[in-house]
Amino acid sequence: MVALRSRKNRVPENGLFVEMPNGLLDRAIRRIPERRGILAEPPAGSGLQPIPGHAGLPWLGDSLQSLHYGSAYTLAMVERFGKLVWSRGFGRDMVLAAGGEAIDSVLSNRDRAFVTGQKDLIDPFFHGGLLLLDFEEHRLDRRIMQQAFMPDRLRAYFTRVSELVGERVGQWQVGMPMKLYPSVKKLSMNIAADVFMGVRLGPEADRLASAFEAMLLACESPVRFPVPGGRWRSGLRGRRELERYFAEMVPAKRTGTGSDFFTALCHIETADGERFSDRKVIDHMIFLLLAAHDTATITTTVAAYFLGKHPDWQRRVRAESLALGDGPLDVDAMNSLTSLDLVIKESMRIIAPVPFIMRKAVKDTAIDGHFVPAGSNVVLGAIANHFLPEYWTDPWKFDPDRFGPERREDKAHRYAWMPFGAGVHKCIGMYFAMHEVKVMLHTMLRDYEWDFPEDYEMPWQMSALPFPKDGVPITLRGRG
Repeated sequence: MVALRSRKNRVPENGLFVEMPNGLLDRAIRRIPERRGILAEPPAGSGLQPIPGHAGLPWLGDSLQSLHYGSAYTLAMVERFGKLVWSRGFGRDMVLAAGGEAIDSVLSNRDRAFVTGQKDLIDPFFHGGLLLLDFEEHRLDRRIMQQAFMPDRLRAYFTRVSELVGERVGQWQVGMPMKLYPSVKKLSMNIAADVFMGVRLGPEADRLASAFEAMLLACESPVRFPVPGGRWRSGLRGRRELERYFAEMVPAKRTGTGSDFFTALCHIETADGERFSDRKVIDHMIFLLLAAHDTATITTTVAAYFLGKHPDWQRRVRAESLALGDGPLDVDAMNSLTSLDLVIKESMRIIAPVPFIMRKAVKDTAIDGHFVPAGSNVVLGAIANHFLPEYWTDPWKFDPDRFGPERREDKAHRYAWMPFGAGVHKCIGMYFAMHEVKVMLHTMLRDYEWDFPEDYEMPWQMSALPFPKDGVPITLRGRG
């Protein structure tokens, strides 16, 4: 099987890379044959190269390795086969594309050979979301939605974020063990509900969060039909619950005058008079609420973890936050926190909130001189690009200064750093998400101190979106 990077070659706090333990499953995985071969023979005279890789087990392919070792296995595949490699998983042939040239070849899509690949995996639960649309439909919907992220609206959203974070983070317990990830997730869900929906969540907060979690877990289920008690069935039930929840609110939002995103989405129209139908509004709200709270939760948790593991950086970032004083946490204030910005960017490099971009070839085409047959599922590996030594100095090391003005390693290639995706489907709310993360971390730094035991490593589960399996236990200490 493809060998993983050993423990001695990784930075201790970087939970992406695992050693090969000697458990029963690990020993079984070691015995899986590679079954090396090419994806498909290029057409005669095309001058294209075949894509190398391996098939793994019948039907399962290398699914066991991918699920068990996560991103470590992805990077091992790139090291072994190169920046274009195919493998099989649950009956699907998947092409992994890494490196700026390969990813640019797909995202430029000059021959319109690629469409979004997420539909096969997540469409039953997130259909109609902006990420799942292509070409003219995507262009029109994005143009309408973009109006809800105009500067004047963003300023109103940012004001509300600051108020909510100040209220909630200050209530966290000091000196008592807590789980950081679910605490941040609950806060982020309440921010998303308030800013994007215009509501203050009560008991239904946990119900909505459970519905989203069920949908995410269903996306990675190998059993893709509604077996009683199965993930797929739970995900479909979660989708129906969210549809009912939003559908009940649409009439009031159509006639309302609120400043929230939901109301804006019900009112905005293009210069040609185009508006969203109720169905479109519901579809976009479900996907947006997922993206708005999960990506911010992941990034805030990762950055707080690294600040706890690196007290020198925590002191440096806190000094900037304290120097800011008690003024409004607007865009200018957050932009002045330059060290915090470096930490967040480095955290998103190591644990990207969107580690992969999915595409599907609808006709025979090529990626960086390699033949890709129609029907191929293509995975653009942001997580691989984030660790390529041709872009990053000592990529396994936590080193926020790599994003500073003297180095700007993220500019080595336009796709060297792509935590919010890339191309026409790049996250429409990334500026909002970055502001939310900064406000949460700034408030934590101003109010608390924290660290982690030297031997603690955050254990990541790489599912549809990454999350820490243990919730990240932490004990906050008050300041002054």
